[in-house]
Amino acid sequence: MHALTNIPIPTILEIRSGIRHQLGSILTKHDFKNALFLFDDFTYREYAASFHNEMTGIKVTCHKMTSTLTIEELIRFAFKLETYDVVLSMGGGMVIDYGKYIAFSKKIPFISLPTSASNDGFASSNCSLIVNGKKTTVPAQVPYGIIADLEVIQGAPAHFLLAGVGDLMSNITALYDWEFEERHGKGYVNAFASMLSKKAVNSFIRTPMTNITDPIFIKELVSSLTMGGIATVISGNSAPISGSEHHISHALDKHAKHPHMHGIQVGIATYIMAHVQEHRAERIEKVFDRTGFFTYVNEIGLKKSDLRDAIEFAPNVKPNRYTYLHDPQYQEKALSFLEKDDRLNELLR
Repeated sequence: MHALTNIPIPTILEIRSGIRHQLGSILTKHDFKNALFLFDDFTYREYAASFHNEMTGIKVTCHKMTSTLTIEELIRFAFKLETYDVVLSMGGGMVIDYGKYIAFSKKIPFISLPTSASNDGFASSNCSLIVNGKKTTVPAQVPYGIIADLEVIQGAPAHFLLAGVGDLMSNITALYDWEFEERHGKGYVNAFASMLSKKAVNSFIRTPMTNITDPIFIKELVSSLTMGGIATVISGNSAPISGSEHHISHALDKHAKHPHMHGIQVGIATYIMAHVQEHRAERIEKVFDRTGFFTYVNEIGLKKSDLRDAIEFAPNVKPNRYTYLHDPQYQEKALSFLEKDDRLNELLR
């Protein structure tokens, strides 16, 4: 008999406008008295001083992090630090990954303060760090808290939100890949993780999409990305939110001369794979039309030749998986769709 599963989930979840101004009271409520804040260049300039000034009864230490730290450098940095009872990261994916890993290595709580909703990294239990010269996914820990200020996220460039849309919609193709994997005896679908990932994207699809900077839209996007991140904790792997479409994006990162944002690459790969799978492609296309995702892709000059190379290389990204792209029949179908689809011929260079 299998034992019941104990799943860590965030204790703090705050997604609302102006919540950054209540950070001191939130930390006090949870008995945090000595906090390490990590920032990127932008967030350090914009927010570090105000956090120092607004905290009462809490010792605040602020660090501006560089963007080129290897895992070895990050570990050395972590163990030179004094003792803190919580680590908070404010910024994009890089500084949040640094904070997650420092908290993981020091065995203390981590609180995520995302400034954009470009992917689900602010809620997941792993992070992407430079290991032996290559970006590598390594284990970290589920955030103790997620505090997303809608005012801050509204101020991010629109394409950051569009990247989040692309990353979230990939749950659809990732889940279909996961089921394909199980049917071929190559994997096991965790029903609860699958349900949570599916609910996340289905809830988002019902959101009004006339204005992607509307707080209602952003809150739904952040909430749904959070649910996707928790789904990976339940499953113990990234399968509920990452399949062949992510492998295409990772292949682009490795081989394209000018890679684009993760969520943008994942989104266009999701569109391709939904047609290969013949599953919910029309729904995905409608979301990308309504949000302006396709319009943005048309502006950035994504190359068809890069996507072709990425589709061919994608099965090598994670050879232990068995997605649709790991089957030569469906890989050929993806390559054929890339050449013949009218929409892609309009969007790609």
